[in-house]
Amino acid sequence: MAECGQTTQDKDMDDLFLQERLSRINRTLMVLSGKGGVGKSTVAVNLALSLAARGQRVGLLDVDIHGPSIPKMLGLNGQKVGVSKDNEIIPIEYFGKLHVVSMGLLIEHDDQPVVWRGPLKYNVIKEFLQHVTWGKLDYLVIDAPPGTGDEPLSVGQLIKERASAIIVTTPQQVATIDVAKCITFCNQLNLPVAGIIENMSGFICPHCGKEVDIFMKGGGEELAQRMNVPFLGAVPLDPDVVRSGDSGTPYVLSYSTSETAKRFDEIVDRITAAYSSGNTDIPRPAANTKDSEGSVIPPVSGAGQGDIATQGGTMKFAVPTNEGKLCMHFGHCEAFALIDADAEGKIVNEAYVTPPPHEPGLLPPWLAQQGVNYIIAGGMGSRAQQLFAQQGVRVVTGAQEADPKKAVENYLKGTLVTGANTCDH
Repeated sequence: MAECGQTTQDKDMDDLFLQERLSRINRTLMVLSGKGGVGKSTVAVNLALSLAARGQRVGLLDVDIHGPSIPKMLGLNGQKVGVSKDNEIIPIEYFGKLHVVSMGLLIEHDDQPVVWRGPLKYNVIKEFLQHVTWGKLDYLVIDAPPGTGDEPLSVGQLIKERASAIIVTTPQQVATIDVAKCITFCNQLNLPVAGIIENMSGFICPHCGKEVDIFMKGGGEELAQRMNVPFLGAVPLDPDVVRSGDSGTPYVLSYSTSETAKRFDEIVDRITAAYSSGNTDIPRPAANTKDSEGSVIPPVSGAGQGDIATQGGTMKFAVPTNEGKLCMHFGHCEAFALIDADAEGKIVNEAYVTPPPHEPGLLPPWLAQQGVNYIIAGGMGSRAQQLFAQQGVRVVTGAQEADPKKAVENYLKGTLVTGANTCDH
């Protein structure tokens, strides 16, 4: 889909350039959490440094546009990334170990806010991936802001098949509830989950060395079992972790012999073991169908981990129609076919509803309110797809089947035929 002011040929060249840049990165680890305050950036920094300490060439990309914290944690406040003669961004080298890029290394002052809407954030994240002289990397660690909004969605769409997610949580149920949504978000993007890290898990007394469960423990491990994803390990609460972050002296460098640093090493052992056979990615759920972007769509039988079909409830599909047939222009249909399927993939109900008058951004929340969690369409613009993803609704574009019910049945069987997205705006 071409962006505004960009021809299809320009976009094709742009995409080829992006893919060429990404091809120089062997493995990408996207550090995510559905909950703020769980220490996600701390985990990202220390994982990146632990990988670099093993002789790996590592990039660290901070895509938290509004609250970048990586520069502070590395003691880089006040420094700025360079710009080459070809207008490429030159990362800051951190003691020869890391290659670092962050919005915090571009703005003039630490207290300067970045007041941007989604499209601007998407564009700058694309610049970070496409026009940074990363060179060849063994690992790119991406620190994303909490939640499932514009930044993680943009990264997920841009890197597609080239990344795996590392999910950070704390043990408490109030955190794991939100983090479970983040895992479902990854499944909807077909982004494999490398595993869950339980941060602030217990407290190791600096005097006697005894571990005490101040904030409980085990919530992350239980979540991993429930969502059928790997559990990478637990990192205890340590006051020195806080002090090192505030002082800009990363924990695994300053306290390399501590118990907490050993836990980080064990987690890195588990991550690198997943790639030990020469693989460059965590295995993805099996599937028979691909959408118009080339992303795998899991069928109901053997659906992806955490997929809606495996959670015991019905699935509700929305198919845009004109005169009872699937229409190509999603936002201008005369009615939506709402089709329910049970957990075994059988159609149990079909109804047609008239949408409200067409206004930009209106249909995603309206359909979500109808209980829709899947869209099958001929075409849909990129912004609409982002809005549906924020509502937790999965979108399949390029559908060729004219009969709405048959389209849903074929999707459930994993035999839906899809082609090009017929909407390019």
